[in-house]
Amino acid sequence: MSSSESNHSPEQPEKIHLPRTSESETLKKIRHTTSHVMAMAVQKLFPKAQVTIGPWIENGFYYDFDTPESFTEADLKAIKKEMVKIIKRDLPVIREEVSREEAKTRIEAIKEPYKLEILQDLEEPITIYHLGEEWWDLCAGPHIESTKQLNPKAIDLETVAGAYWRGDETKAQLQRIYGTAWETPEQLTEYKRRKEEALKRNHRKLGKELGLFMFSDLVGPGLPIWTPKGTMLKNSLKDFLQQEQLKRGYLPVDTPHIARIDLFKTSGHWQKYKEDMFPMMAEDEQAAAIEQGFVLKPMNCPFHIQIYKNELRSYRELPIRLAEFGTVYRHEKSGELGGLTRVRGFTQDDSHLFVTPEQLEAEFLSVVDLTLFVFKNLQLKNFKARLSFRDPDSDKYIGSDEAWEKAEGAIRQAVEKMGMDHFEGIGEAAFYGPKLDFIFQDALEREWQLGTVQVDYNLPERFDLEYVAEDGTRKRPVMIHRAPFGSLERLIGILIEEYAGDFPLWLAPTQAKLLPVNSEFLPFAQEVAEKMRQVGIRAEADISNERLGKLIRNAEKAKIPVMAVVGAKEVESNSLSIRTRSAGELGSIPVVEAIQKMTEAIGNYENF
Repeated sequence: MSSSESNHSPEQPEKIHLPRTSESETLKKIRHTTSHVMAMAVQKLFPKAQVTIGPWIENGFYYDFDTPESFTEADLKAIKKEMVKIIKRDLPVIREEVSREEAKTRIEAIKEPYKLEILQDLEEPITIYHLGEEWWDLCAGPHIESTKQLNPKAIDLETVAGAYWRGDETKAQLQRIYGTAWETPEQLTEYKRRKEEALKRNHRKLGKELGLFMFSDLVGPGLPIWTPKGTMLKNSLKDFLQQEQLKRGYLPVDTPHIARIDLFKTSGHWQKYKEDMFPMMAEDEQAAAIEQGFVLKPMNCPFHIQIYKNELRSYRELPIRLAEFGTVYRHEKSGELGGLTRVRGFTQDDSHLFVTPEQLEAEFLSVVDLTLFVFKNLQLKNFKARLSFRDPDSDKYIGSDEAWEKAEGAIRQAVEKMGMDHFEGIGEAAFYGPKLDFIFQDALEREWQLGTVQVDYNLPERFDLEYVAEDGTRKRPVMIHRAPFGSLERLIGILIEEYAGDFPLWLAPTQAKLLPVNSEFLPFAQEVAEKMRQVGIRAEADISNERLGKLIRNAEKAKIPVMAVVGAKEVESNSLSIRTRSAGELGSIPVVEAIQKMTEAIGNYENF
């Protein structure tokens, strides 16, 4: 073997990219067609099954069926087998345009009432897609030309779930079959690998194993309860941001959890956001009839506006930056809840800045800088910025075109000035203003929205906010809404999965565990743990009296960043035998030095 050959390192396997459906017109056609093939297979095997809707989703597709039978795992295998037969028959996928009357006649002939309801909402032309001459459905497309263009080895049926017709809990309970389809078998294999990894990282599973949070049926779904360890984690994040905010001139405030409904009528939340709010609490039927009562707050901004408006402000006071870790409540449907990432009560790291128009750009850039500081210290590197603008054709927004154009222009100008990688998301704006959203891609290439910054000309107008300008006239401030975390619950759920439960030292609920070789050395271990706690290190001594090997395994399982073994040698020399998750064995370190190094690492958001 030549020297050049011996020094040649083996090539790393090429990373397989898994595009989302919205990124690939080819995948969109494949998944749309595969969903039709699946529906055809289901109706062939289960003739009583009626089809409803079957769209593509970002990683695959689903179809909802109304059927007296409950689909089982064995049924999914049979359906997949039937799908392979259909694919191999090379059935042409044919698009046909028909009149509304013709579509209605055909639907009535096959006795599919859900299709009739869908037809009512469709705009002409009405399009039908056929698989050969045996099966069809109302559909806008797109589709491939023939079933043979699908690769059976790149298709899988995943799960069965319950779903209500049109998402309405008062309507029929349907069965939803989820599936996925890719261009190549290799993509499907990678997709399955990531799904398995996601299960290992699942924050609900790890949260339970690490004892961070829980849910109780008596409390209610979507309402997490934080254990002592979880509260330590939550408070560490709060303290981290609060300290940085104070350095940057933010003023802490605290506001109630409920308010009169009139507050949210003025803000527009009641008119535009009512479906997502918990029902009104009225004293009697008469009060309810005239909509007089209280509601749980869905947002903190109207409360902060009241603080601003409590006194007449001068231009010299601006910018005013009010910050609150405020818990808000959203009446999410039970089927949409998901661990910590979709809950009914959550704490936002909310802040509202009241600025002059001249201060807007500098303050906006400062908020972006704070958000980037947060991401850096959370070790979140893979993110991009989305300019979330309104959809001009939608009626869900409040405010004038001029206000929207000014706000969107301010965001675009700021982002371009910073040279940030960004893209536009039309229709993603809040109802009262455009946003800059930070979209984070995790270790499994899943995307999450974290921090957000919003420019708002509308709420200052609705609440008639003013300040006294330098020339003595009254002028309208501009509001900036911002939340670098988004919500603590969602952020913690994402961090658990990103870190796989292995938190960096500064964030870990328990930062150090003292492991006595036997009970003789427990007092020394407890004494050192107490010294650590006195300087702010979250330390514990293991009192279980297990063998040392078991103590180490338990600490590893609990993902403790720093483990310190204590035996005769350590007691005699007043030292610790340190092992860390980030650097492995560090050997014997004097107690004073170990505490100093840990304190410095925690203060700098670094590992030991």
